[in-house]
Amino acid sequence: MKIDPHIELLKLTKLRLAVIGHVEWVTFLKVDQLPLAGEISHAKDYFEEAAGGAAVAAIQMSRLINGPVDLITSLGKDNCGEKCYERLTKLGLNLKVAWREKPTRKGISLISKDGERAITVIGERLQPIASDNLPWSDMKNYDGVFITATDKEGIKLAREAKFLSATPRIGEDILKISKVKINALIGSGLDPGEKINYEVLEPKPDIYISTKGKSGGTIFPENIQYKSIKPNSKAIDTYGCGDCFAGAVTTALSAKLDLRQAVNIGAYCGAECSTHYGPY
Repeated sequence: MKIDPHIELLKLTKLRLAVIGHVEWVTFLKVDQLPLAGEISHAKDYFEEAAGGAAVAAIQMSRLINGPVDLITSLGKDNCGEKCYERLTKLGLNLKVAWREKPTRKGISLISKDGERAITVIGERLQPIASDNLPWSDMKNYDGVFITATDKEGIKLAREAKFLSATPRIGEDILKISKVKINALIGSGLDPGEKINYEVLEPKPDIYISTKGKSGGTIFPENIQYKSIKPNSKAIDTYGCGDCFAGAVTTALSAKLDLRQAVNIGAYCGAECSTHYGPY
């Protein structure tokens, strides 16, 4: 099922949106298959890109509204940090950066000919926090904000936005102690790093969407199952699909589309992300 751009997507164009979270400089390696223990594998090709959950979601959101999205993030004062800033700015994002005297985190994504991927990250995840000199006082002016990484005080400040969504990658403990009402918690039900018992959160999010790739996913608390959407061409790389889904759902719900429409748009964007190497 495809989105009708004349009905649903036109409703997204006048939003002011932001993403708060992490960025990584990622090397993508194309291999025949993901390596087994003790095996030496050979990459057929590679390329490098500014990526990470916040960057991927922000660019997806920017494309849906056909305009800039603010990316509130943290980067190291190093070559990778400068490359991330230049690349993401070129892709149309407005970067608000807390610069650190630490290295920007790097990553390696192995992509098999079947479109599966395995990721290794290198170094500390740099994240924006409430004490950084960032536009926290502007949160109330955003129609929607999506968070991939911050501290508990950052979540509290972001709650001023009209609509607030987040990924469980923030950390269950941070989400619990923030005691902030999240409108939509969106994360992978397959990735151990994103699994969460949303029942322990107080207050509970309005909705929790647990994604399962090609198998669709589940929307809680109603326990509604939704189906994935088949992409328009062959799936060759699943990197970024989940973040595209989350960014798209956040955009649609910020525009006050209903949940069915939002998940439909998210599933479409996640599927289309799989049709090219890298997240963009």
